[in-house]
Amino acid sequence: MTTQSVAPPSYFHHEDEILRGYDPNVIRGLLAFIHPYQREFWLSFLLMILGSVGAVAGPYLVKVALDSGIEQGSVSALRNAALWYLAAALLQWAATYYRLLVMARAGQSIIYDMRASLFGHLQRLSMGFFSRFSVGRLIARVISDVTSIRNFVTWAVIAIARSFFTLIGVMAAMLALDLKLSLYTFAVLPLIILATMVFRNKVRDIYRRVRAGNSWVNSVLAENINGVRVVQAFSRQGYNYRRFSGETNKYLLDNNLQAARSISLFFPTIDFLGTLAISLVVWLGGAAVLGAQVTPGVLVAFVLYIERFFQPIQDLSRRFDQFQATMIAGERILELLHTEVETGDAPGAVELPRIRGEVLFEHVSFHYSDDPSTPVLEEVDLSVRPGQTIALVGETGAGKSTLIKLLSRFHDPTDGRVLIDGVDIRTVTQASLRRQMGIVLQEPFLFGGSVYENIHFGNLDASAEDVQAAARAVGAHDFIMNLRQGYQSPVEEGGALLSVGQRQLISFARALLADPRILILDEATSSVDTQTELLIQKALARLLEGRTSFVIAHRLSTIVKSDLILVMNQGRIVERGRHSDLLKQGGLYYNLYSMGFQERIVDKYDE
Repeated sequence: MTTQSVAPPSYFHHEDEILRGYDPNVIRGLLAFIHPYQREFWLSFLLMILGSVGAVAGPYLVKVALDSGIEQGSVSALRNAALWYLAAALLQWAATYYRLLVMARAGQSIIYDMRASLFGHLQRLSMGFFSRFSVGRLIARVISDVTSIRNFVTWAVIAIARSFFTLIGVMAAMLALDLKLSLYTFAVLPLIILATMVFRNKVRDIYRRVRAGNSWVNSVLAENINGVRVVQAFSRQGYNYRRFSGETNKYLLDNNLQAARSISLFFPTIDFLGTLAISLVVWLGGAAVLGAQVTPGVLVAFVLYIERFFQPIQDLSRRFDQFQATMIAGERILELLHTEVETGDAPGAVELPRIRGEVLFEHVSFHYSDDPSTPVLEEVDLSVRPGQTIALVGETGAGKSTLIKLLSRFHDPTDGRVLIDGVDIRTVTQASLRRQMGIVLQEPFLFGGSVYENIHFGNLDASAEDVQAAARAVGAHDFIMNLRQGYQSPVEEGGALLSVGQRQLISFARALLADPRILILDEATSSVDTQTELLIQKALARLLEGRTSFVIAHRLSTIVKSDLILVMNQGRIVERGRHSDLLKQGGLYYNLYSMGFQERIVDKYDE
């Protein structure tokens, strides 16, 4: 049996190339989820023993029926043997039925707990984690990897124990019946062990690549579905199809075919070895029967036991792949669960009381942990009074969004500190900090559901009247009422049924419903049309009053009325002041204004 190695697509991540065998740490981690259901496992183990006893007893009862019933002409012995055989079959059926029922319930409960833990942990992980992992691969871990563990826990764990127990029981019964015939049967065991080892070594790496391929198929699918507008806009459907079919899916197909070739050779080999053992027993045992050394009942019982002898061997061979899948899936899931929250609540963190909105950056510097040689912010000092509006301008990569992320504590400074009302934000809980902030991003995200539910997300304690008031404040009420179902109109995933401007207005209403003391607008008006922006500006002029606001914007209209403009370049604040003062300086802000801002304001008034 030969297999040809298939090269993975170039974008496969290194972690998917790591081969995982038995790992006691993974076993201990999975046992933590199994422990609450140990009673169900012990009950299943007891039922498994009863079922195995019924399976092992069957051939012996056939032997009794032949030797004590038919050969000796005893109708009562034959009848009793038949009744006991039926009782053994019923015992095996009942034990198997209840065992599967108990394990299915326990397995589903374990998977429920595991998925709930994964979901909860994903909600707490920092933003830096999601920049390193694709959505498709995370979904594969929560769905595919957890399903692999469910299959192993629900079906394989007790099945493996049953196979071992049945194998031992069958061997003991065979040895008790006839030592010589048992040795004839066991003579093929070295060949079975050799075939199993060869099969295991061949398919282990293949199945690892299959699981890695499944993960990346999910990732590529998620990426292309999310980016379907770009794909269709550039007419790249054919290119994406060829790339998916020629690399990702072809890689998965080739490795699945390799696995199928290995399986198609291995299991018939085991069946052939079982047939070989039966042939030896029938030949040599038949001669022993003719020589009156062995009874016909013993010979028939041995043939039946041989079938039961090879069934658990085949089952254990099949379970090897499930075990490998469980080790890899368990390692990935536990790795995800053990991923540290980079920006979590400090020990002893306290609730942040209602703030006034004073913000202070003291000698703040920041770089990402995986690239310490490239600073993103350097020595930023900034003092903001409550109620001030701060505009952040600068070229892409200047550090504007990073400054906002530090204020929201999505990251922590590598040097310096950020204070709100004189309190270091690292000493308070993130929930109490972010409850007092409203954030509107450049690309608004809406959840599947109604318009009302998306606005209400900003404050789950708000009433329907509060939701409508927030919508009116940002000028969204009129267009919402023109929708078919008003506030109950579905927006679909990501707000697909709404325009960019409508989605942005809803995200404004959601942020304002939270009544934030600090409002953050991250290029929040750059994606809306001029008419919608004028509507937003009218609302913001009133709503920003009394709130500390940080505005990242490319349009002049969101900057000129700011109390303070910060001009950033390469992670530093290089200029600060009001619009008119910065223009007089003739520096970087003047150049940005001359190149970009002025064009946009002229275009707006030309309209």
